[in-house]
Amino acid sequence: MPPSLQNIGQFIWGEIPSSKVERRLLLKIDWFILSYCCLMYFTNYLDRANVNNAYVSGMKQELNMQGNDFNKINTIFTCGYIIGMIPNNLMLQIAPARIWFPLMQIVWGVLTFCSSAVQNVQQLYAIRFFQGMSEASTFVGTHYILGSWYKPGELGKRSGIFTSSGLAGTLFSGVLQAAVYQHLGGVGGRSGWRWLFIMDGIITLPIALYGFLVFPDIPATTKTFYLTEEERLLSYDRLEHDVVRHPLSWDLAKRVLRRWRWYGCSLLFAISGETESFGSNNLMGQWLSAIGGYSIEQVDYYPSGVTAFGIVSTLVCATWTDYTRVRWPVLVYMCFCCTIAAICILIWSSPTGVKFFAYYLAGAAYSGQATTFAWANQICADDNQERVIVLASMNMWNNAVNAWWPLLFYPATDAPRFKKGMIAMICTCAATLGVTWLVWFLERRELRRSVGTKDKFGVKERGSNTPKEGGKEK
Repeated sequence: MPPSLQNIGQFIWGEIPSSKVERRLLLKIDWFILSYCCLMYFTNYLDRANVNNAYVSGMKQELNMQGNDFNKINTIFTCGYIIGMIPNNLMLQIAPARIWFPLMQIVWGVLTFCSSAVQNVQQLYAIRFFQGMSEASTFVGTHYILGSWYKPGELGKRSGIFTSSGLAGTLFSGVLQAAVYQHLGGVGGRSGWRWLFIMDGIITLPIALYGFLVFPDIPATTKTFYLTEEERLLSYDRLEHDVVRHPLSWDLAKRVLRRWRWYGCSLLFAISGETESFGSNNLMGQWLSAIGGYSIEQVDYYPSGVTAFGIVSTLVCATWTDYTRVRWPVLVYMCFCCTIAAICILIWSSPTGVKFFAYYLAGAAYSGQATTFAWANQICADDNQERVIVLASMNMWNNAVNAWWPLLFYPATDAPRFKKGMIAMICTCAATLGVTWLVWFLERRELRRSVGTKDKFGVKERGSNTPKEGGKEK
């Protein structure tokens, strides 16, 4: 392949393996790991977004929801999510991921069917709590699996594709809700929003079965049918860092708490994750519904632009970070976009078109998610068990904040202006920039303290002797 084409291929898809065997291995794990993880996360976010869409499509009136009942639904889900976070990730050190992931997916699929039959908001509270516990297996668990199979130069793009699949679930949810409302509303005596949950469950269960059949677990324990013995051994050897399951012990807690990684990475996502508040709370949908003049279909369709811009931003940023091995500029970009969006909405006299632009621009917040977890995978690559705890804790602390954050800054009663929320967003972006600098500084200090010519992954960067900031060499 000509050098120019090789450079283009490396920029688009990450580091290109030098051997035919490794290229074939990478193709297989891309297909089977990414296909299932993305489909699983798609249904995960489809379920989450469907609650938002159902709320503005008749659920509020039918269940007689008052005041901040909508925020309470999301808060209770978040509480279940927090409780399930670390136990689910630690289960991946005990049970095979090819069993645990699909099993949890079946649990939340059945609970989604139950959501279609609720008669009051209290029943929905209970269902959402247990859904949060089961869905907690997906996000950080998958980032742990990705970090167990992919090298740093391959990881960012795959993390971005995985994260984008969740956003695609959000995007599809709006389209699905509008179609269900038009064509199934009233069929069998069921409202359109109830049919939405039924369709969600129907989509979820076959994907869980696919996971039982093809998901490969981690390289050290995989026995999947589509990898040869040579490929299985290569999948372990090529990473050149620890991906073996070790017995859990109190030494793990000592290692984690003595280092800066758990504190720095957890603080980073606990704060930066709140930049997604515009999309995760469907503020645009609530704004459109509150100001009036838009049909239910339009209220379902128009916020999809937020997610669409989030997908584009995520994929472009993930591609760039794999090529440069520098993660922090994505967080700067994200904070810049969200700050501009908040200012535009805060100035309430601005035209409606400017507000549309601002909400869509805020979709850039999603680009930080994949980058932050790829960065944490990179930072903790030399300790498999620490990586499990750090990844789970990052999402746990973010959700611990998110359990009360929307109630305080984005209550449904503040629609359509969300003045407190816009001010909180500007402050969140400023704090994110500060913590991003802190993590960058601590990582650089750790790399400088390393001894010898090898980097923290124990290998020189291929094809170059030039150090790369935030990358593999020091």
